[in-house]
Amino acid sequence: MTTAELDRARTLITSIPDYPEPGVNFRDISPLLADGAAFNAATDALIAPFVGHFDFVGGLEARGFLFAGAISAKTGAGILPIRKAGKLPKPAAAVSYTLEYGTATIEAPDVLRPGDRVLLVDDILATGGTLTAAQALVTELGAEVVGSAVVLELTDLGGRAHTGDVHTVFAD
Repeated sequence: MTTAELDRARTLITSIPDYPEPGVNFRDISPLLADGAAFNAATDALIAPFVGHFDFVGGLEARGFLFAGAISAKTGAGILPIRKAGKLPKPAAAVSYTLEYGTATIEAPDVLRPGDRVLLVDDILATGGTLTAAQALVTELGAEVVGSAVVLELTDLGGRAHTGDVHTVFAD
């Protein structure tokens, strides 16, 4: 991956004002996902500090799944799908967290064993609630979170204050 490839990848993330409601500036990564070279560059940058240090990649529903699949294919790591409540037939653990507008719960399947090393990935870090809950979920399952990585961090929303250190490819 080169700086030019990453610069081009960044230009593919677009902003859609007032979606899904007035005042929200939605970041659309669909154009990035649709461009194979840009997606590959972003995925390489996402995992660069962690290569060789994780056994599983935990993808946060839903767009984190896309990056988790690509990372698994690149590295041979297993995938830990971190799902919204009610999507798994037999969740091993669940963690609830607070959102700006209520609460939510995430769950994970029973695939981790004590000592497994997990890299958590998602598309965007906003307020940090989901990523913080995913960190707690992996720890509750007895595995180790070796890092958290996102494609885009919305710095004005302060999510890093809740999640701790997060590797970001792009900041806005």
